[in-house]
Amino acid sequence: MPQFNVPTKAEVSESNQKIFDQLEKGLGFVPNLYAYYAKNETALPDYLALQNRTSTLSKKEREVVNLVVSQYNGCHYCQSAHTVLGGLNGFTEDQILEIRRGTASFDAKLDALAKFTLATTANKGQVSDSTKDAFFSAGYTEANLIDIVINIGDKIISNYIHNLAQFAIDFPLAKKLELETA
Repeated sequence: MPQFNVPTKAEVSESNQKIFDQLEKGLGFVPNLYAYYAKNETALPDYLALQNRTSTLSKKEREVVNLVVSQYNGCHYCQSAHTVLGGLNGFTEDQILEIRRGTASFDAKLDALAKFTLATTANKGQVSDSTKDAFFSAGYTEANLIDIVINIGDKIISNYIHNLAQFAIDFPLAKKLELETA
């Protein structure tokens, strides 16, 4: 089986070393996922540009998408990272676990978002009219729909990278959870 290693700062290009410096300054460390992207000259800056793009979604809404997609795709790295970020964005541990299951009964609008995200991810965009109706009735727009799909794509990229490479998780481990619906 191939061995996938996270590169050190000394092992990446000079331009990626500068990004490592920015990440260390902003986050206090370089997450292994970001370091792994740096094995490719352009992947790290490209991914960070995608992840940090302006969105019609709030940070809290983006975390709902991140948690739902990461759970669906079975990425324990991203589940762990976004459990931390979800907490920083005001979600409780119980709320985070519920969101990962694809619901948010504590907030009607976020519930519609979680259900829409799970349906979109699980069905490759082939979502029922009733799910779309509930999403739009909750107050979301077509502009939000576009941002959600972009956010789903962002998470799929990270989920697949970690699921393939299986490098160490450098966040507190998220509770294991079996997805009950698809």
